Amino acid sequence: MTILVTGGAGFIGANFVRDWLSLGEEPVLNLDKLSYAGNLASLAGLDDARHTFVHGDIGDTGLVTRLLREHRVRAVLNFAAETHVDRSIDSPAAFVETNVMATFALLEAVRAYWSGLDRAARAAFRFLHVSTDEVYGSLAPEAPAFAETHRYQPNSPYAASKAAADHLVRAWHHTYGLPVLTTNCSNNYGPYQFPEKLIPLVIHKALRGEPLPVYGDGRQVRDWLYVADHCAALRRVLDRGAPGATYNVGGDQEMANIDVVLLLCAILDELRPRTDGAPYAAQIAFVTDRPGHDRRYAIDASRLERELGWRPRETFATGIRKTVAWYLEHGDWVEGVTSGAYRDWIARQYGQP
Repeated sequence: MTILVTGGAGFIGANFVRDWLSLGEEPVLNLDKLSYAGNLASLAGLDDARHTFVHGDIGDTGLVTRLLREHRVRAVLNFAAETHVDRSIDSPAAFVETNVMATFALLEAVRAYWSGLDRAARAAFRFLHVSTDEVYGSLAPEAPAFAETHRYQPNSPYAASKAAADHLVRAWHHTYGLPVLTTNCSNNYGPYQFPEKLIPLVIHKALRGEPLPVYGDGRQVRDWLYVADHCAALRRVLDRGAPGATYNVGGDQEMANIDVVLLLCAILDELRPRTDGAPYAAQIAFVTDRPGHDRRYAIDASRLERELGWRPRETFATGIRKTVAWYLEHGDWVEGVTSGAYRDWIARQYGQP
């Protein structure tokens, strides 16, 4: 038997594929259309016969149907998504197409395949949909963290498209009986993250001597989750989660964006000091806040701990040092993904040359 990972050349997907192959023997079928944030370089070195990569779209029903049948897939983990809020504001149509319409097509292909399995295989099959805490909206400073019962209040095109996908997954379970699992995670960070997101963006621009853009006053709060901890949570949910259930995954590490940037600057001052001796914090530049910027996210992952026994292993202090060290050691990967199109988008988004 085999698991199908969609979006397995993206940040979290690639980390999951590497993690899965390092811990067990089961093969991985990896389907990714290699959009701007999907990169085969994130899978470099996986010379493993158990890993099969297919360049394709989850919205291609014929392709997905053939792959499911040929590889006798026993579980699907859906990472495939357009994910960056800023890009969703700039170009929302792509987010609706991938996160809503293509997810619908994937669910239909999986449902048809699952319906044709024998009774035991149908009972053992799982569809794990990887989602985000952004579907819940924004929290007040003193409000309790998001629980799985929190009302959906998406505030960006990205969050709205993921909320729609979550609802489709839920409906396919309650209407058709498809054994689905949904996870809603907080902000991930770690190796292989595309450098449009805050942490790799700051590292990349700091080393290039460029301004470090911080939206508004920088006091937006996020719950930070190291990607390896997220992968461990997904393995646990896939193995033990109850069909139809939703599990929140968080790092229990709330920090304001400006404090994250200052910590990154301090670590870089230590590990890769500027040649002029000045602190990297001198490069911080506050820029106009983005529209509809949610003020705070926080995840209550107590259900995952209580029912499935998972807790994050990394604190933000330990995880961020590992992350900075990885980016310093893999400058070639960063240069390879920061194409001209990426640089043009960054300049347009932040108003910088």
